[in-house]
Amino acid sequence: MSETKPEGRFSLTLDRIEKYRFDAHFDDDSWPALRLDEPGPLGEDTGPNASRVLGAAIANCLSASLLFCLEKARVPVGDITTRVEGRMTRNERGRLRIGEVKVTIQPRVDGIPRSRLSRCMELFEDFCVVTATVRDGLDVKVEVEPVGATEE
Repeated sequence: MSETKPEGRFSLTLDRIEKYRFDAHFDDDSWPALRLDEPGPLGEDTGPNASRVLGAAIANCLSASLLFCLEKARVPVGDITTRVEGRMTRNERGRLRIGEVKVTIQPRVDGIPRSRLSRCMELFEDFCVVTATVRDGLDVKVEVEPVGATEE
């Protein structure tokens, strides 16, 4: 059973399996772990890496936000296909970064006039928690707590 979390909070645990392979365990025990790995030559490419997971999070959030708006507007939606293209760049210090994420969402709305979609097309991005957070920046606090380290 999942642990009760205060509203607006989430947690996960990342466990190293071997090399650069990790399993992410989420705060609901009924969900399967998500295998993450780095592509070669570091990892063995047995799962998506963090950049791809971020792309999936952006795509999922935008797709769900658009679907929610269209449903509220009583627009019948069939399948939704969302494609993400990420582009890696290097910053001024030569460090690899995600330079751009392009998202294309294709909701199937057979026979619905575009004018009926326009309000949602204007609003939905603003309600996507992940995309808005990434665009605005995110305060990430990091602590390292070595286990088993000895004093010199």
